[in-house]
Amino acid sequence: MEYKNILLIKMSSLGDILHTLPFAAALRQRFPKAKITWLVHPQFAGFVPDPPVIDEIIYFDKVKFNKMNLLAKLAYFQEMRRLLHSKKFDLVIDMQGMFKSAVLAAISGCSDRIGYCDHVIERYLDVARYLGASAEQIVFPLPDLSKETVSVQEKLQKNELQGEYIVVVPGARWKTKEWPAEHYASLIKMIIADGCSVVLAGGPDDTAKGEKITELAGKPMQLINLIGQTSLRELAALIKGCKLFISADTGPLHFAAALKKPLIAMYGPTKADRTGPYGSDDATVILSTAACAGCLKKECDDWHCMYDITPEMVYAVYIEKSRRL
Repeated sequence: MEYKNILLIKMSSLGDILHTLPFAAALRQRFPKAKITWLVHPQFAGFVPDPPVIDEIIYFDKVKFNKMNLLAKLAYFQEMRRLLHSKKFDLVIDMQGMFKSAVLAAISGCSDRIGYCDHVIERYLDVARYLGASAEQIVFPLPDLSKETVSVQEKLQKNELQGEYIVVVPGARWKTKEWPAEHYASLIKMIIADGCSVVLAGGPDDTAKGEKITELAGKPMQLINLIGQTSLRELAALIKGCKLFISADTGPLHFAAALKKPLIAMYGPTKADRTGPYGSDDATVILSTAACAGCLKKECDDWHCMYDITPEMVYAVYIEKSRRL
């Protein structure tokens, strides 16, 4: 069947948006003449592909929505219903798989709706394959980062960066997914002693952890802390220029995978086979040896899984990769 007006619902989070990019590329390949619209939270819209992959963006403002009372929320859904009906979509693809996205799909006015309730990249692509796309190659249609590359280079020059650099992103959305600050500091000291500079990166919420890591590492000149000082696109540009990327299970990890960078990822409560880095030919995932690893708990009274991944374990992988780069 040929569709002419398609709505793709994938509102969050950063990693999930990046996971959906290969599906968006495959969808465009299958329906080259269709109008494709993406429904997304505003804060993640910066990585929705530009035309010709995605023609239009519709925003669902989660921050605004969460502050509303019940009556205001109902009115907001009514407003979204009118907007979606006006677009006259002939196919709605729900890639979020949550109650809210299901409601939005239901009020779209489109009777032809498909999707999954649980997603990873290949499952996203299965939807494209169902629609007739080949989806044999994994393609991430990332935006042009030329301007951001210039601004990032200026930031690095201002901090007197010398030579190649490793990007380390210490934050994560769940506290249980974070690798301890003292582990990062120990690893960074070993990397710097080996002759490479390190750039800390991440969002404003990670500022305190970045400062703690810098302090524990002894404030070396070869450590540059840019946490909270880059936009999402600048963060992607920073990762694009790095020698190697290191983090736990966090959104920027998927930038590194999409950009096919060598990377090391540490996984404890989450499952790498479902949401691990996908796309890089040189990705190493270090799984916690804890018996409870993969529990998917956001809070834990006996949290030790990430501590069980030692700095020495990560450094050994780093050294092996560095010799090949």
